[in-house]
Amino acid sequence: MSYQAGRHFLQIPGPTNVPDRVLRAIDMPTMDHRGPRFQEMASRVLDGIRTIFKTKNPVVIYPASGTGAWEAALVNTLSPGDLCLMYETGHFASLWQKLAERLGLRTEFIAGDWRHGADAAAIGERLKADTGHEIKAVCVVHNETSTGCVSPIAEVRVAIDAADHPALLLVDTISSLGSIDYRHDEWGVDVTVGGSQKGLMLPPGLSFNAISDKAIAAQKSAKLPRSYWAWDEMLAANANGFFTYTPATNLLYGLDAAIEMLHEEGLDNVFARHQRHAAATRAAVEAWGLEILCAEPSHHSGALTAVMMPGGKGADALRKVILERFDMSLGAGLSKVADKIFRIGHLGDFNDLTLIGTLGGVEMGLKAAGVAHRKGGVDAAMAVLEGSGASQARQAAE
Repeated sequence: MSYQAGRHFLQIPGPTNVPDRVLRAIDMPTMDHRGPRFQEMASRVLDGIRTIFKTKNPVVIYPASGTGAWEAALVNTLSPGDLCLMYETGHFASLWQKLAERLGLRTEFIAGDWRHGADAAAIGERLKADTGHEIKAVCVVHNETSTGCVSPIAEVRVAIDAADHPALLLVDTISSLGSIDYRHDEWGVDVTVGGSQKGLMLPPGLSFNAISDKAIAAQKSAKLPRSYWAWDEMLAANANGFFTYTPATNLLYGLDAAIEMLHEEGLDNVFARHQRHAAATRAAVEAWGLEILCAEPSHHSGALTAVMMPGGKGADALRKVILERFDMSLGAGLSKVADKIFRIGHLGDFNDLTLIGTLGGVEMGLKAAGVAHRKGGVDAAMAVLEGSGASQARQAAE
């Protein structure tokens, strides 16, 4: 390949671009993970990550992808043959369901159309019908990365409580943590699953379980085999600032920096930034005359926008043109929506100019690939950004 000037635009919905400050932190020499300097740093990180999940309870950190954290959530709380109620919001919800079955759990999958988040009312009705409390856990993906739909977790909690059902609530926030407002304690979540490579602005390699008191109690009677994923020994070691096995030391350096950055900006400001970039992206898509996959406006994601291809055109051919002509990567459609959509990631270390560059690449790519569309998407996005910027300036002045 010949050299391409400039920086590659990585606009998939994760892994996201890693800011220089985090890269410099990761670049520090590895320290003794049994020594006092590590203990000080790890204790700070273990406390700090709780604030991102908005929990006072422990957060377990694993050297793993988000899939590992999915498994950890299940094996620490459930026993062979237990029934999990899961909701089909998209590709990643489907993968979690398959993982559960491989572990020896039974699953009941409420069918979805991949254009909406989870239906809290449907979950509540199923739980009301479960008078024998056979269902032991409800598993929901907060932000479905394959579709750009957000599930209303607070409403799911209300539905569980209204059904007076004791099932645990397990939630995947892999693509929403640090990007979209999430409240582990307030929403009564028992296990929240997270990953490092999206809103936390790190490379892949760390995963998380935020755990409630109810989940910790469930661990005592859970009978699925676990060793690497076991919470009990990890929590005991974490209490002293250490880990039960060799941690991903340099990624923890990066996490320390990322937590600091998120607090410097302010979590509410981070969430607002993601929402305005999402609104600007949707304005561009609508101006192009294309359709957004997520059909329910209240479920629109602040982290990514999935765009449907018009007239039977293949999304992968468009993505190929954009990559080759403009050195920009967009997210592919997965499983049921393979080659039918492309996904624009607008999460993590991301600002207005990055968004305009991203949308400019998409608009030029649509033309270069011969995809029918109207002009003016970038202008529409700029109007949203300019309007929200003026509103923010007025608020700051007041």
